[in-house]
Amino acid sequence: MRLIDAHCHFDFPRFDGCREQEWEAARKAGLSGLVIPGVRQADWRRVRGAALAHEGIFYCLGIHPWFVGEHTQEDLSLLERLLRNRPDKCIALGECGLDRLAGDLANQWPWFEAQVTLARELDYPLVIHSVKTHDDIHGALRRLDWHGRALVHGFSGSYEQAAKLVDLGCSIGVGGVITRPGAHKTRDAVARLPLDALVLETDAPDMAPVGVEPGQNSPVYLGQILEALAALRSLPAEALACSLWRNTMALYRMDPGEVRE
Repeated sequence: MRLIDAHCHFDFPRFDGCREQEWEAARKAGLSGLVIPGVRQADWRRVRGAALAHEGIFYCLGIHPWFVGEHTQEDLSLLERLLRNRPDKCIALGECGLDRLAGDLANQWPWFEAQVTLARELDYPLVIHSVKTHDDIHGALRRLDWHGRALVHGFSGSYEQAAKLVDLGCSIGVGGVITRPGAHKTRDAVARLPLDALVLETDAPDMAPVGVEPGQNSPVYLGQILEALAALRSLPAEALACSLWRNTMALYRMDPGEVRE
């Protein structure tokens, strides 16, 4: 069984001192790949270093809505220069997006729009953070004439909202929230969406599945999310894993030769 963690903050301090052991344990649990999103300019070097140090780990560069206040136009220009150089193992732009529960949405909008435009111009997949803003994200992607691949990571919303995003070519990130029996709306959405629109992610160290202490999530637990999704869709876990692996490879346009089986 092959799995790819489509969104994991493996560079975060939570993994300092145990990163090698965690990755080896994840490998033994079936992971063949992992993607680290970038969230702010100050961390981009660390993100890249974590990816280059490990076989099967890739990364993205972007400016997260929580951190837009610490950036300037120079950082956006630097992001463009870096991405234009097509750095090794950098496979997407993100994580960018909107968050109605953190910070000022009005300040987040221009940063999100600029990054959508940059990803479109440079033909990079897009990794999107969306909290209580799924309809806003959908409207922005339509208005900005987005036609590429995108991941709406850590999706927590309705089937109707997800279906609209899928119609625009977005993949839906399935994470630990579906292991919570009370998450009826999100569980219903991922049970009904087309299978080819779904990818697995942990968002570790956050978004822990049931039974894992908050802040201690790890790519090791991706299999728990797979099992929960298999139960929701009434499919064998191994067959489901094959489809999800192909979906993630297509989303990020990953080279099979770089992802060990």
